[in-house]
Amino acid sequence: MRTLLRRSRRAFFALMGSAALALAGAVALPGTAHAANILSNPGFESGGLSPWSCTGNLGSVVSSPVHSGSKALAGAASSSDNAQCSQTVPVQPNTAYTLSGWVRGSYVYLGVNGGASTWTTSPSAYSQLSVSFTTGASQTSATVYVHGWYAQGTYYADDISLDGPGGGGGSDTQPPTAPTNLTSTGKTSSSVSLSWSAATDNVGVTAYDIYSGSSQVLSVSGTTATVSGLSPSTSYTFTVKARDAAGNVSAASNAVTVTTNAGSGGGNGFKQAAPYLYLGWGDPPSATSVMSATGIKWYTMAFMLDSGGCNPAWDGNRPLTGGTDQTVINQIRSAGGDVVPSFGGWQGSKLGANCSSATALAGALQKVIDAYGLKAIDMDIENTDEFENEAVQAKILTALKTVKANNPGLRTIVTFGTSTTGPTYYGNRLIEQAQSLNANIDVFTIMPFDFGGGSDMYGNTVGAAEGLKAKLKSTFGWDDATAYSHIGISGMNGLSDQQENTTPAIWTQIRDWANAHHIARLAFWSVNRDRPCAGGGVVSNCSGISQNNWQFTSITAGFTG
Repeated sequence: MRTLLRRSRRAFFALMGSAALALAGAVALPGTAHAANILSNPGFESGGLSPWSCTGNLGSVVSSPVHSGSKALAGAASSSDNAQCSQTVPVQPNTAYTLSGWVRGSYVYLGVNGGASTWTTSPSAYSQLSVSFTTGASQTSATVYVHGWYAQGTYYADDISLDGPGGGGGSDTQPPTAPTNLTSTGKTSSSVSLSWSAATDNVGVTAYDIYSGSSQVLSVSGTTATVSGLSPSTSYTFTVKARDAAGNVSAASNAVTVTTNAGSGGGNGFKQAAPYLYLGWGDPPSATSVMSATGIKWYTMAFMLDSGGCNPAWDGNRPLTGGTDQTVINQIRSAGGDVVPSFGGWQGSKLGANCSSATALAGALQKVIDAYGLKAIDMDIENTDEFENEAVQAKILTALKTVKANNPGLRTIVTFGTSTTGPTYYGNRLIEQAQSLNANIDVFTIMPFDFGGGSDMYGNTVGAAEGLKAKLKSTFGWDDATAYSHIGISGMNGLSDQQENTTPAIWTQIRDWANAHHIARLAFWSVNRDRPCAGGGVVSNCSGISQNNWQFTSITAGFTG
C-alpha cells in the first residue's frame, strides 16, 4: 500500500435441386473427369478433421467402427444440429465429377452444396453412397458434405472420394488476407459466439476456419460463428483464418480470449472478499473475532518482504513459519477462513526488486506457497522500485507465470495504483507485459485512492474500474463480462493519505457495483483501521471518521462477485 497507511439449427439443404451445378452444356460439353480423388484426408487417417469442418463442433475422428484403415469420422447429430462435415476443393468449370463415400447410421446424407445429394436410411453396417454432378460454366470450387439427421444419433463416414480433375491447375497460390476485428459477441457456460471482419482474396474467400489455440474447431462460410461444447469457467483463446477455393490459407486474425460462464454448479470462477490485515502495525485486532462479527472469510495478509538474499519473511523480519503470523493463519483456517499473502507494498525491501532473476523470485514465492499450501498470492506492485520499473515488472510477471504453471489451481493477483479514469502509463505497461509474456494473471486489482480523486470516491472508483476494463478488453481481446471477471478493487476505508473520504455508505455503493458487474475481488486497506475515530486524522488503527467497529469489513463480506 502507498505510504505506511496505504500499503442454430441449420436449414436442411441436402435435397436442393442440382440446377446450380448441373448447367446445360449448351456452350461446351462437360470435360472428362480423370479418376483421381481430389479430397484431402478422405479416410481421416491423419487422426484429425482438417481440412474437414463440422457444424456445432460435433465431428470427431474415431478408431471404431471403420470401413478401412484405422480411422473414421463420427458426427454426433443432435436435436438441433445434423452434424454436417464439409470440405471445399478447387474444381474445373463445366466438368463431370463423382462423389462417393461409405456411411453407417440412421439417415446419412452425402452431397455437394447447391447441387446433387443422396442418402441412406439406417444401415447397421457401412454402405456406399455415390452421386454424380457437373460443375457450372464458371465454377471453380465445390463444397462436398456428409451429415446425419436431427435427433437420429451419431453417424459414421469413411473413405470419401471426389473423383475428377483438380481445379485451377495450381495457378492460384495467393492466400486471402487475414480476417480482422475478431471479437466475442456473447457466451454461455458451454459456448462462445464470435464475429470478425471479412478477408479479401484475389479469387474469393470460400470459408473461415476457427481455431481454439492450435486446434481447428469449426469452419463457416460467413463472418460469425458459435463454438459450442466448451467447459464452464474456462478460458479459451480463439483465432480465425480465411481459406480460398484453392486451399490457400491466410494468416491468423487477432486473438480473442474468453472465459466461459460458470455452470449451474457454480463452476470454478475466482471470487474473493479479502480486506488487508497487517500483523506488524496498527494495533492488529483478533482475526477470528472480526470473522465472527462480520462473516468475512478471507484476509489479504500484509506484507511478505525480503529478509536478505531473496528469502521471504513477514515484514522482512518476522519468520516465514513458526511465528505470530503462522499462529494467526492457523486460527483463521480453523475458523473456516483462508488467507492470501501480499508480497510487496509501498516500502521495505521487496522480493520483486531484490531477487536477482525471475527464477530466483519464483523460488522465493514457492517457499511461501509451500509453507502455507496457498490457493492464491497477491503481488502489491508499487513505487519506483517495482511498479515504475519495467524490467522488474517483467521479472514479477514471469515469476508469477512460473509458479502458476508449477502449482495447478493457484490464482495470481497483481495490485497497483490507478488514475480516476483507469490505469496510468505504468499500469498500462504492466497489463501489456502480462499479455506479451502470457502470464495468465487471474486478477488485476486497482487501488482507487490517493489519486487526488476529490470528494466523489464512488464515481472515481467506478471510473477507474471502467478504465481498467477497457484496457483489459483492448489488450487481451476479452468481452465485457470476461474483463470484469479479471478485475479487483482495493479501496481505503475512511480518510486516505490525501484526505479523500470513503464512507461506509460509499463503500456499500462500491460493493454493490462490484457485485452487479461480477468482478473478481474486493479488498480495502485495512482491517486494522476499520474502527471509528471521528476527527482522528489518518492513523494506523482507526479510519479517521465516524463508523461502527468492523463496518467496512461487514460490507465487504457481502461481496459475492
